[in-house]
Amino acid sequence: MNRPVVVGVDGSPSSLVAAEHAARAAVLRHLPLHLVHGYLHPLGYGVPLNPYDLGVPAPTEEAQRMLEQVAADLTERHPTLEVSVRQVAGGPGATLVEESRRADLVVVGSRGVGGFAGLLLGSVSTQVAQHGHCPVLVVRPAEQPIPVAGPVLVGVDGSEPAALAVRLAADEAVRRDADLVLVHVRPTERDASTPEDTAAGEAESAELLAAAEARIRSDHPVLTVLRRPVPGDSPERALVEASGEAALLVVGSRGRGGFAGMLLGSVSQALVQHAHCPVLVAHPVEPGP
Repeated sequence: MNRPVVVGVDGSPSSLVAAEHAARAAVLRHLPLHLVHGYLHPLGYGVPLNPYDLGVPAPTEEAQRMLEQVAADLTERHPTLEVSVRQVAGGPGATLVEESRRADLVVVGSRGVGGFAGLLLGSVSTQVAQHGHCPVLVVRPAEQPIPVAGPVLVGVDGSEPAALAVRLAADEAVRRDADLVLVHVRPTERDASTPEDTAAGEAESAELLAAAEARIRSDHPVLTVLRRPVPGDSPERALVEASGEAALLVVGSRGRGGFAGMLLGSVSQALVQHAHCPVLVAHPVEPGP
């Protein structure tokens, strides 16, 4: 199946930046790009807000013109790109989560910027990043330039979600002709005890990084891979700081579930919200319906 790259577009500056990221991703993957506009209010989740109105509103001509203009702008900048547009009677977040079942990648824009003091993402970005059925790329706000240089950064902790993140990060690094940086944040609490504890922590970190590199070498023998052990008590803060020099940060998700539960772990949530570069959430691609 030739799954497309899907991006949510509503005409906002953040969604237009997401569309440009999605176009670049589609070109690198040699895949078509689908621009999707979920035109019902997010709280509606695909049903009319007025319980007495049994009809579903029709797509608007204004939104269609917006989508077609975005498509024209993208194909002008990327002549080889195949672009289609579609309006869907659904809330933006729920629409993109459903579209992710048939996509190779979903791209969504974030709402703003800030440090650890505030929540970065809007509800749509949060919903798609948590519940997507394929990898989800969350891009930075419109006022920040699109990073094109720099390595692909991925956190390593020995878990299965991190192993998937490493595989996707290696694929992205090859597409972008970039270096891959494997980062393990080593807790420093035990390092304060004895030299033996410090040595044991360093050895564990080195072992995790070496094992992660070994798993991707058979598929990417010539990829430049850098191992970066980082001491620190907060993986979130260490990786957010490291993301300032990266073109992309790849994070793992916790698993699959319904809308009742959170799919992203606390570290992944913090990175999606506060990283200084685009963040790829490494959901596995599920078989299409």
